[in-house]
Amino acid sequence: MSFLVAGITGNVGGATARHLLQAGHKVRGLVRNPQKAEKWAKQGVEIIQGDFGDSADVAEALQGVEGAYLMLPPFFTPSPGFPEAQTLVDSFVEALRKAPPPRLVALSSVGSEKTGGLGLITSTHLLEQGLGDLPFPTAFVRAGSFFENYAYAVKAAASGWFDSFLAPPDRAFPMVATEDIGTEVARLLTGSWSGKKIIELGSRLSADDVAKALGGVLGQPVQARAIPRDQWAAVLEAQGMPPAFIAPYLEMEDGLNSGWIDFGVAGTEPVAGTVTLAEFFARVKNS
Repeated sequence: MSFLVAGITGNVGGATARHLLQAGHKVRGLVRNPQKAEKWAKQGVEIIQGDFGDSADVAEALQGVEGAYLMLPPFFTPSPGFPEAQTLVDSFVEALRKAPPPRLVALSSVGSEKTGGLGLITSTHLLEQGLGDLPFPTAFVRAGSFFENYAYAVKAAASGWFDSFLAPPDRAFPMVATEDIGTEVARLLTGSWSGKKIIELGSRLSADDVAKALGGVLGQPVQARAIPRDQWAAVLEAQGMPPAFIAPYLEMEDGLNSGWIDFGVAGTEPVAGTVTLAEFFARVKNS
């Protein structure tokens, strides 16, 4: 079977494509710059030059596939109301109406069922709103926080500390490796199901769990400590985060810490991650 995979040059799209190819399926990628996808072309992926923001390009890429995987890119300088995300969602919807695939899987996020107080997760809320009433099988994968967000800590934790916005350090939050997301997306694309599905993907892990895994990989004690709330903006600014990104990021973290953003929504299907933090950090250390 043939599948369109968005974001093929990134972590989740790449993992999805790899699993599909390993199972003997054909993969198609739509990319702005085909040179960035040369490694996939060498593996037999059909690379089409185009833009997911252009509904005509997306409709062309959807022609003849048995299923499609779509996702939104990160918006590092979002405008109020996330019009950038809405524009891309509108492009998806128009293309899907022109060339409806037999099946669609879209990457969403924990908390996307909420209508406010989401910060950066607002973009995937808009995605679910836009694609929620399509007349063909559609699955939303609400993923937890990516392990990749903590890859920097392999070096930073050499100090013996893992500083985190997650508080308190012993409270568990939804987390998942992008490898597990790719596995689940490929499973959904090639599986047998109908209607609308919402998957809550990931496992509950705490900052203490992250610190313990880091300590095991580094061979030294590592302790988690919460960054004081009144220092968050300054820390992010010092790390080089774009100013327009900071307020939505803070709102998202506040939503996680308060429990406003969490797994356990009625009508969803829980799927646990299989990649452990220790395995992930070991790969980062050895890469």
